[in-house]
Amino acid sequence: MKTLPLLLAATALIAASACSKKAGDAPGSGSTATADASAPTIKVTKPASGDWTEAVAPTGAGGFVMGNPDAKVKLIEYGSLTCPHCAEFDEKGVPSLLANYVKDGKVSWEFRNFVRDPFDLSASLVARCNGEKSVFGMTRALYAAQRDWVAKLQAVPPAQLDALSKLPPAQQFPAYAKLAGFAQFAAMRGIPAAKTEACLVDTKQVDRLVQMNSDAVSQYNLPGTPTFLLNGSVVPDTATWALLEPKIKAALG
Repeated sequence: MKTLPLLLAATALIAASACSKKAGDAPGSGSTATADASAPTIKVTKPASGDWTEAVAPTGAGGFVMGNPDAKVKLIEYGSLTCPHCAEFDEKGVPSLLANYVKDGKVSWEFRNFVRDPFDLSASLVARCNGEKSVFGMTRALYAAQRDWVAKLQAVPPAQLDALSKLPPAQQFPAYAKLAGFAQFAAMRGIPAAKTEACLVDTKQVDRLVQMNSDAVSQYNLPGTPTFLLNGSVVPDTATWALLEPKIKAALG
């Protein structure tokens, strides 16, 4: 299994700027990805209701995509669950994104975790625990409650956190999750505590998250979170919905 030090080494490349930029700062240079693995790994069919927000599938890049796989505009978000800017985008932008663009099939939305720290990784393991069945719901719920669970972790004495950081990942992530109350949080949303506990020691998922970080840095020189891609290209000046929506409209034509 790829270890936490490797994870932190990957995130160190952007530690100074990740989730610290102002709302109007450019998150990227507009670079273009020529081979982005965003296609769903399973077939996605249009829901009987016609509502594309009901269609969710895993992708080859390790994220999850919601919506029409043949949408004219494919939006990819790199987000961190401990990032306040990402939580703000989820609160202020996602409702409109879903209602006005994803629901009718014009835009697909893929979310890729970019884990910045062990707290983030623990939360990401919980969010992804039930796969496509609930990943977007859990991710959004964790964003909505971000201040509460992050405050619990930040209130832990530094000496205790230092001791936890030296534990093997299989012990470390469950310990952070316990301090944050993730098992109870997930159970209230339909994921049994036993399943959450199993997900927190899932080495394959830890490796997947570490690999997603490495890929993001190497492919896009990811400068912070949230970072957005439209049809494979990083789009600058899109840290908020107010800045991103006009770019989506332009891409739709």
